[in-house]
Amino acid sequence: MMLQGASMRPSRTNGLLDPKVESVSVASLVTADSPRLAGENIEHAHTLAQSETVFPPIIVHRSSMRIIDGMHRLRAAILQGRDEIDVKFFDGSEKDAFVLAVESNVQHGLPLPLSDRTAAAGRIVKSHPEWSDRAVAAATGLAAKTVAAIRRRSATGGVPQLRMRIGRDGKARPVNSAEKRRLASTLLLENPEASLREVAKAAGVSPGTVRDVRHRLQRNEDPVPPRQRRAELNAVQAARAVRDGGTSAAIGGLDRKTAMQALMRDPQLRMSEEGRLLLRLFATHVVDKRQQQRLIEWIPSRWRRAVTELAYSCSRDWYQFAEQLEAREEEETADNKQVLEEVG
Repeated sequence: MMLQGASMRPSRTNGLLDPKVESVSVASLVTADSPRLAGENIEHAHTLAQSETVFPPIIVHRSSMRIIDGMHRLRAAILQGRDEIDVKFFDGSEKDAFVLAVESNVQHGLPLPLSDRTAAAGRIVKSHPEWSDRAVAAATGLAAKTVAAIRRRSATGGVPQLRMRIGRDGKARPVNSAEKRRLASTLLLENPEASLREVAKAAGVSPGTVRDVRHRLQRNEDPVPPRQRRAELNAVQAARAVRDGGTSAAIGGLDRKTAMQALMRDPQLRMSEEGRLLLRLFATHVVDKRQQQRLIEWIPSRWRRAVTELAYSCSRDWYQFAEQLEAREEEETADNKQVLEEVG
C-alpha cells in the first residue's frame, strides 16, 4: 500500500516545497480546505495507525500551518499518541497550496474519488485560468477533454477566457492559434521562398506549424485544421453569450423549421427579388438532422475532406453575414433611440 507523502512525479508547485524536514507540534497544525469533500476516511487513518511503516513527512503550508498533504498520517500519529510529526513546508500561495493538495492526493495514498477531482478541476480552472486544459488535467488526474468541458461550463461564471494558456511544460501558447496560422499562410503566399523559420518568427508559431500550413496550402486546404476552426467558432460564440447575457445561446437553439415557415409566409419576402433570393439561400442551407446523418453516411471517403473544407468555408461566410446583419440592427437601434431622445 502506498502511503500519502510518497515520491511524486514532477509538479509545477514542487519548486516551492522546502526539501528540509522539520518536526512540529501536532497541536500547531490546521486542518482545512481539503480537496476531499467528504472529509477524512477514519478507517484508513486507523489502518495507518496500526501499521509499523515509517511515515514520510506530511506537507504543510508555512504561512497558514494548514495541512496540504498527509491528513490521514496526522490522524494516525494522533491515534498513536504522538505529540509531534515530521513535515516539509510549502512556501507558495493558498491557491497553489490547493493545487499541490490535489496533485498529492491524486498520485498516491488514498485516491481522490472522481467527484472530488471534478470539483477540484472546477476550482483550479477559476484560480489558474492561464493553465492549459492538459496542465489542469495532469494536476487532477482527469482527461483534458473533461477539463475543457468543465472550463466551458464555467465560461459564464466569471472565469476569464484568456487568449494564452500555460502548458505542462511551462510555455505560454495561444488558446487557439487559428489567427497565427492564417497570418503564416498570408506570409507564405506573399513570399513562397521564405524559410520556415522566417515565417515562424514573423507569425509567432513554430516551424512545424508553418510546415503544416504550407502543406495545407499545397493541397488547396484551409490553413487552419477543422478542430481549431471549431474551437475558434466555439470561443467566439461563448464570448458573445457572455456579452449578451445568454442571448446568443438562445438564438443558437432557434427552431429553424418554424423560423423558415414564418419567413416564407411574409409577403414582402415572397414578392420581392431580394426576399426570394434570401429564401432560396436558406432553403439550400437549412438541413435537418436526419438529412445530415444521411449525407454523412453516404458521402464517399475520397470526397469527405473536400466536403468538410467546403462546409467550413460556407459556415464562415454565413457567420460573417450574421455579424454584418447584427451590426446593421445595432446601428438602426441606436439611430432610433437617438431620434426618440431628440423628439422627447
